[in-house]
Amino acid sequence: MLTENQVRDALKQVKYPGFSRDIVSFGLVQGLEVHGDHVHVNLAVTTSDPKVPKALKEDVEKTLGELPGMKAVHCQVAVTAPKGSTGTMGDQKSGTLKGVKKVIAVASGKGGVGKSTVAVNLACALEQMLQDTQGSSRVGLLDCDIYGPSVPLMMGVGQRPEIKDEKLIPPVNFGISVMSMALLVDENAPVVWRGPMVNQAIQQFAQHVDWGDLDVLVVDLPPGTGDAQLSLVQIFPVDGAVIVTTPQRAAVEVTCRGARMFEKVQVPLLGVVENMSFLETPAGKQAIFGEGGGALAAAALETELVGQVALDQAIREGGDHGIPLTVAQPESSPAKVFRSVAESVWQNLNKSSK
Repeated sequence: MLTENQVRDALKQVKYPGFSRDIVSFGLVQGLEVHGDHVHVNLAVTTSDPKVPKALKEDVEKTLGELPGMKAVHCQVAVTAPKGSTGTMGDQKSGTLKGVKKVIAVASGKGGVGKSTVAVNLACALEQMLQDTQGSSRVGLLDCDIYGPSVPLMMGVGQRPEIKDEKLIPPVNFGISVMSMALLVDENAPVVWRGPMVNQAIQQFAQHVDWGDLDVLVVDLPPGTGDAQLSLVQIFPVDGAVIVTTPQRAAVEVTCRGARMFEKVQVPLLGVVENMSFLETPAGKQAIFGEGGGALAAAALETELVGQVALDQAIREGGDHGIPLTVAQPESSPAKVFRSVAESVWQNLNKSSK
């Protein structure tokens, strides 16, 4: 006779579409009843994609149906649309996000590729570009790396957000509104949270932060395809994603695996940024981390390689000192690359929204 533990262990083999995490660890299993060789499973998901509940139901029934002695599997999936959703990603702007015109996610399949550095300098480059082309710019930067937030340090922001009308007011530096978990917890305090708490934190960022009117909100995601990524695409109306990788060919597979999560949830890819592409020396460019990873990833994902950023000490110093290179040295070669990346991303973003 099957036990509830056996069935629950089997459910851990069922992955959420596009993610490496299973439906049990994501907290989607809301009810489980085992009656001998008959099982009833109740799932609860938040999505605007009708393919997701169908795929989950089929995977659950197939997986449990293969258990020895199993005769009948009944799976019900309760679907809740993301808050403010009317059926499409573009209609999901609600609450304090109503004034946000575009949302760009910056993601990577693995850690250590300089994703936050790219996100910070991309936001600064977008602010400069929009200032030049429109005469004004309103850019926000949200640090969704709940467990390892670094954006406030890189942006030179240390003050806690003010509260007005029960909403958090993001501090502003270099013309960019910044919000991060690091601004809400004590310095050096570890964030030890399970999935549901991560989901709640991102809901807070969406619903209880007064972003005001923004041309674009850049969201720095943690690496991988975990709770924060799932919560973001469920709660935020993400208009496009920028993927960050390194030149190492060994990184291509994990980069593509992480990027395909966005395809699964119908978020267009705006391009690949290859970070730490080379080291500029008097003898010429040296490929410290190999060559070709960014181009391979872009080709595999059927998107564009929008920029190759050098391994440059000034970029690191800008992050450490809280003055991004794009702001501190706007005419430097790396800053010009970030500006070019911003222009390409903005162009691709507007193409994808037509």
